Amino acid sequence: MNKANLHLSNVDAMTSFEIDKTIKNLKHYLPSQNPLKDFIHHNTLHAFQHYNFHEGLEKASKIFGYKTYLNLNEYRNLYANEKLSKKVFKAILLEKKGEKDYTAWKNKLLNTNYNENIDFRIGKLRDKWKSNIQFNIDKYTHPALFRITSSFLDQGISIWNFPSNDKSFLNAIRELEKNSFSKIFSSKRVEKLLLNTHLKIDDLLKIVVGEESLFEHYLFDQQFAHPGWSGMIAVLEDNPQSLLDKRSIRLEDYIILELLLEIDALDKKFGEGKWKSLSNFIEPNSIENLFSDVKHSELFEVYALWQEIYEWSYYDQVLLGLQSGKGNGLKNKKEVQAVLCIDDRECSFRRYIEEEIPNSETFGTAGFFNVEFYFQPEHGKFYTKVCPAPVTPKVLIKEYEAKKRHNSDWQLNKNGQSVSGGWLVSQTLGFWSALKLAKNIFMPAPSPLHVSSFQHMDKNGKLKIEAHDDTQTSHGLQLGFTISEMADRIEGLLKSIGLTDNFAPLIYFIGHGASSVNNTHYAGYDCGACSGRAGSVNARVAAYMANHLKVRLELKNRGISIPDETHFIAALHDTTKDEIEFYDENKIPNQLMLKHQYNVSKLNEALDKNAKERSRRFLMINKNKIAKQIHEQVKLRALSLFEPRPEWNHATNALCIVGRRESSKHLFLDRRAFMNSYDYSKDLDGKYLLNILKAVAPVCGGINLEYYFSKVDNNKLGAGSKLPHNVMGLIGVANGMDGDLRPGLPAQMINIHDPLRLLVIVEHYPEVIINTLNQHEPTLEWFKNKWIHLCALHPENKELFIYQKDVFVPFKPVNTELPIAENLEQIFERKSGDLPVYLLKN
Repeated sequence: MNKANLHLSNVDAMTSFEIDKTIKNLKHYLPSQNPLKDFIHHNTLHAFQHYNFHEGLEKASKIFGYKTYLNLNEYRNLYANEKLSKKVFKAILLEKKGEKDYTAWKNKLLNTNYNENIDFRIGKLRDKWKSNIQFNIDKYTHPALFRITSSFLDQGISIWNFPSNDKSFLNAIRELEKNSFSKIFSSKRVEKLLLNTHLKIDDLLKIVVGEESLFEHYLFDQQFAHPGWSGMIAVLEDNPQSLLDKRSIRLEDYIILELLLEIDALDKKFGEGKWKSLSNFIEPNSIENLFSDVKHSELFEVYALWQEIYEWSYYDQVLLGLQSGKGNGLKNKKEVQAVLCIDDRECSFRRYIEEEIPNSETFGTAGFFNVEFYFQPEHGKFYTKVCPAPVTPKVLIKEYEAKKRHNSDWQLNKNGQSVSGGWLVSQTLGFWSALKLAKNIFMPAPSPLHVSSFQHMDKNGKLKIEAHDDTQTSHGLQLGFTISEMADRIEGLLKSIGLTDNFAPLIYFIGHGASSVNNTHYAGYDCGACSGRAGSVNARVAAYMANHLKVRLELKNRGISIPDETHFIAALHDTTKDEIEFYDENKIPNQLMLKHQYNVSKLNEALDKNAKERSRRFLMINKNKIAKQIHEQVKLRALSLFEPRPEWNHATNALCIVGRRESSKHLFLDRRAFMNSYDYSKDLDGKYLLNILKAVAPVCGGINLEYYFSKVDNNKLGAGSKLPHNVMGLIGVANGMDGDLRPGLPAQMINIHDPLRLLVIVEHYPEVIINTLNQHEPTLEWFKNKWIHLCALHPENKELFIYQKDVFVPFKPVNTELPIAENLEQIFERKSGDLPVYLLKN
């Protein structure tokens, strides 16, 4: 959205109400969370991203009432417990406030009492219903509004479909009201208004609000009383493909329904025509314009300083560690290479692969492996996107000769949905179902409730990948890729990660996914680069392309010669269970089969160690056992219906390193870093760097900021505890049966998270990075306005530069030394909290 054209006019100065501009504004500020099946992490406060980070957070807090920082006591306790560096504390205050004011600001941060209750603007206008006529209008409208909307959008939970769901939302309601014995509305006036097909929001606002200058403010108050549903409808209106079972709904129609419900409630309570519009109770100039200037306060200056100290206490260690690297830049022939997702959960797995398999090398890239398409499983009715959310593929990959792989429990059948059938099932099968449920507490085991990443694609099924021409289509999409298209994608993948020569005999493309039996947000645990799905299909397609003889010939003409003896193997890493599955093993050349079998055994040992490292964050696991024993316990957690945290997903993420593996291989980063392989020497003009940063900023930055805001305000910007959540129409979650949809992440995903902004570290010359970013304003905005920090690591002399005010300025770490990890396994057995940056012994 063009920020310059965003309508933020003073309501009092408005000459007329313009509904189109108001709808545009609402969509800009409402949450933009996708349905659960496409749960993609994003910057929760994207609407304020055109401001500097701290300015945007203060505005968001004072306008919408969001909590955007930790409490002062939380910062002060972190400082008192030495979680924040006293050296960094002093350095930040001296830099920001100078030596003259250092003592005064130190006292403000550590001792001054501030009133942290924010007097925010949203909701003030509609509160006049309560204060003047003692009427809680939401209490009478929200239950019906949410139930109607949930029923209309339902994607498969309900036994009965919403009547006339092939019509638009408002027309379906008109049809329902005309033909139903039981009516939605009790007011004759409202029924007449509803049946008017030319009905406009303005007409209803004149009845409810009265004064036109208050219309926009009223609609903001109204829609932000339930931002979850309103935000979801805004997303579905602009992206109707987000629903598999299509529905036609507009935010404007949703607002009309709510206004009709409000008029109906007021008519029912006070009598038709016997109540006054809201503007009759408003004193002139008593309601502050939502978007008038926000006055900066000292409290938010203190918050901003604490947040900078918090972040740089960690960043300083990382940057010192990167300067400590002594990579020699020599490239010896590798026996094994593995390309994994940049996902922070793969950070430790890559370390163990390199440790377990001699002469191995790992790379990180976006987990869709540069192959964008829709995927349709053989027994699936729909096809789904398996590439980054902003990308619109033109290709469909179809599965065939695959077995059906989704079962259901015996007690869950259609015969049990009627009154008599339900009674019979509950009295017979229900008893055994209860026993089975109880058994799962003590003996977790696979069940139809278990969502496994390995079920996304049949290991033994086949895929239609190659298109002999672009005329073969299905659903309006090209079936498969042509040779030239395959070569384009493999060339882009290999060049972006710097793997253009020195190929190993075996190269693994390892996608990732997650398993769960108790997680409504499971799509958020799968691969974000695959639109919240497992990366197995992408890995398999990419390996097929890289093994294709005609593709290799085309690549050779483009300067990439893959040896004949090199073979690519696709695999999937389940990050919850730490298990791995390989695809098309029957196509591995005989002379490489023994090497592959050896690698499989070593990869499983790496996964054992990875599970032990992860287990230090889990309760009720004995960390002193050997890795293989702990791994078995970790796998059981993934099967337990009563385990709300089978894994921590992206919790504690704080870094993204874009550079050569040798630049960070000597550091222990505690699974906190996204790692994107990149070789500056093969991209001196930054061509491939631009594509990397265009993905890193919204994907990794979006993950980071959704965790940040869900942590600091889990009530409004997060989903709260998952324990009372109900799934609404397979679209979102709500508390109870009539609640608003909950955006953001549940508490069980962010308990251990430190709310730090992402620090992106790029190994390249500073001037090249600036020139690259200046080519793409939307990406530059993330760094320019400090929603993400950016650091340049000079590839030759290891000097550091921080991006500030459009330029890179030299940076010298405050710390001078880092601890050395003598034995990581012993550290994992003793400590469960965040660990410092360690230097690893060779």
